[in-house]
Amino acid sequence: MAAASAQPTYLTISELSARSGAAPSALRFYESEGLILARRTTGNQRRYPRYMLRRVAFIRAGRQLGLELREIKASLALLPTDRAPTRAEWGRAARTWQARIDARIAELQVMSRTLGSCIGCGCLSLRRCALYNPLDTAASRGAGARWLLGDEPPAGEPAPAI
Repeated sequence: MAAASAQPTYLTISELSARSGAAPSALRFYESEGLILARRTTGNQRRYPRYMLRRVAFIRAGRQLGLELREIKASLALLPTDRAPTRAEWGRAARTWQARIDARIAELQVMSRTLGSCIGCGCLSLRRCALYNPLDTAASRGAGARWLLGDEPPAGEPAPAI
């Protein structure tokens, strides 16, 4: 019976890129931000420990969830940098995202319900906006699409149709 071929302990940047789906420029950026680590050869070439694949996957998953790099970095700081994390360590790091994920889900649900109506953006380009956000009253609430962000129109103004 043939033995399984051993996987390399270290990956080049192109190997890590091909395996993770992250562009080499992204990997260099992640390294510069301290999200992943590489060792250098005598010729100054990057060599990534194989377990960096998991860290890159974690970063990419966080970005897909809409997390900021600082949030991802805070979670990664809970993990060891000199070895592959245990299942329990990964679980603790991932749980730090739960509140943010729940908030993101709530934001998306509000967006799903309100996207077709006025969102208090201030553009006044739709006839309905003139009814829901006359004279851009939403601007007093701050930047962005205030009704979409969860603010309520002032009393006496009709609420967006949801």
